[in-house]
Amino acid sequence: MSSKLYEEAQKREGKIANFLKDIASIPSLSSQEGEVVKFMAAAMKEMGYEEVVIDGMGNLLGRIGSGPRVIAIDGHCDTVDIGDISLWNKCQPYPSVIQDGKVYGRGVTDQKGGLASSICGIAMLKELGLVPENLTIWVVASVQEEDCDGLCWQYIVKEGKLRPEVVVSTEPTSLQIYRGHRGRMEIEIETKGVSCHGSAPERGVNAVYKMADIIKDIEKLNESLPPKQPLGKGTVTISHIRSTSPSLCAVADSCTIHLDRRLTTGENEETSVAELKALPGVQKAGAEVRVLEYAVPSWTGLVYPTKKYFPTWHIEETTPYVTSAVAGYKAALNEDPVVSYWVFSTNGVSICGMFGIPVIGFGPGHEKFAHFPNEEIEIEHLTRAAAFYASFAIEYAKTPVPAPK
Repeated sequence: MSSKLYEEAQKREGKIANFLKDIASIPSLSSQEGEVVKFMAAAMKEMGYEEVVIDGMGNLLGRIGSGPRVIAIDGHCDTVDIGDISLWNKCQPYPSVIQDGKVYGRGVTDQKGGLASSICGIAMLKELGLVPENLTIWVVASVQEEDCDGLCWQYIVKEGKLRPEVVVSTEPTSLQIYRGHRGRMEIEIETKGVSCHGSAPERGVNAVYKMADIIKDIEKLNESLPPKQPLGKGTVTISHIRSTSPSLCAVADSCTIHLDRRLTTGENEETSVAELKALPGVQKAGAEVRVLEYAVPSWTGLVYPTKKYFPTWHIEETTPYVTSAVAGYKAALNEDPVVSYWVFSTNGVSICGMFGIPVIGFGPGHEKFAHFPNEEIEIEHLTRAAAFYASFAIEYAKTPVPAPK
């Protein structure tokens, strides 16, 4: 494995790893990313980015190049919380540390490792004088992805007026090239009852009992959902349940379940809501089925409401977006890549799923470490990813300008 870009990335290995350690040491839960965004903005300026912008939502956008063709490389800078601290037995979530050829800490894989590699990789491209003359490259550190996938890019496309020809998502892929994933929805089902004193439950109607049949129906629905090519099987699971009553000595007058619905090829909001409304338990209980809304302020205070429906998407392997990624991988790393799909969801739900902007995925780290205690990433992954991002830009610049849609 030897190429000029990879050799140059290796020379910068310590810089990339330490940059990741620095940004992963700054806690940045969704809607609390301000400190890390400002830190990375300063770093981009030091690295020679020609324009650095923090938009109204708080996304960070850094530009290198000024050609007529625009591409973007995206990574979200928010993380989930640390969870049960007792499970962090190899390292602490903060501050991030480097040891045994890895970087440890909350967010190093999901997903600041991809950010560190892309920010440094595109800066390296400029340092080497290899930025294609026909390209403008934006590296984006997006916000609020963990709480609401793709909301950041809804804002960027609609309000920021940035519409690249292609976006590279730096979410973890184990250094494989990904070209899609299932969509998802967040849905609630609510049953209503009549409260009464718990000493005489026959006087009321227990909403939890009405929910019991619905729960069984949803378990059966998940088992019956068929696998579909190329993304596999859709799923539905209950992730939360709650009830209300006047007191703990009273019959429940409402019960609500929260559903995580993953959508495969051919499934969408309409089909998924319809199949839930058709469940025998839902019809018998007269239950309400509703798709949730998201309206939480970003770290800048901006509220940008959206429905919690995140469309399925994938692109064909024969497109110039994927073929450029394959060529870029081979040129940088002298190996044949694996082309596959994510299991989880990314900002691609809006970039490609809503707006039809092609997305390819390539990121350091392994998906299995996302949201995991003792989160880790191999430094070698960071180096190889930095070489890939630079190489992809060079290869994509050689492709024909896509026809307008």
